[in-house]
Amino acid sequence: MDIISAAYLISNADYKACPKPDRPEYAFIGRSNVGKSSLINMLCNNSKLAKTSAAPGKTQLINHFSIQSNNGKKTAEQWYLVDLPGYGFAKVSQTSRRRWEQMIENYLRKRENLVNVFVLIDSRHSPQKIDLAFISQLDKWEIPFSLVFTKTDKEKPAVIERNIKAFFETLSETWQFLPRHFITSAEKKQGREALLDFIGEQNQLVA
Repeated sequence: MDIISAAYLISNADYKACPKPDRPEYAFIGRSNVGKSSLINMLCNNSKLAKTSAAPGKTQLINHFSIQSNNGKKTAEQWYLVDLPGYGFAKVSQTSRRRWEQMIENYLRKRENLVNVFVLIDSRHSPQKIDLAFISQLDKWEIPFSLVFTKTDKEKPAVIERNIKAFFETLSETWQFLPRHFITSAEKKQGREALLDFIGEQNQLVA
């Protein structure tokens, strides 16, 4: 699948104000500073699409992007890409944190055209409780999701391999079936084709 165009559409604090659910939608979320904006920009081949920042917690709203792609059909496919606030290390008040959590939960559980949630995991680290807790919550809510291991170019390959293996070993303790995963590097564009092909496949399934 090839991206024809990608454009910022709108930001909201309430899922009810999101764009009309008339096309497939894919959300990206992860711990603060996981490289989410860089990954989105890499996927869409636009370095200025999603705002990147050295300071965690800059994404505070539900951000919609309108995407057109070519999947071998005569007419372009249209779908939404959603950039959600990160969870974890952002320095915010408890009130703001709870507001974000409620906003994200409402969106994830009530957005009817949401096809898949991509949960970003920093491959440089051993399994983190906050990531494991979040995907466990998605499973309880019966929300389809995939794992995306990021920043694989920032550490030695052996370390990356060990951390990913440890993550799935931890999941295997309580999960019978392991989620689909992708290994990525925004800088080297690793995993771009696999992610886009997966989205293309999902678009055809829900068409």
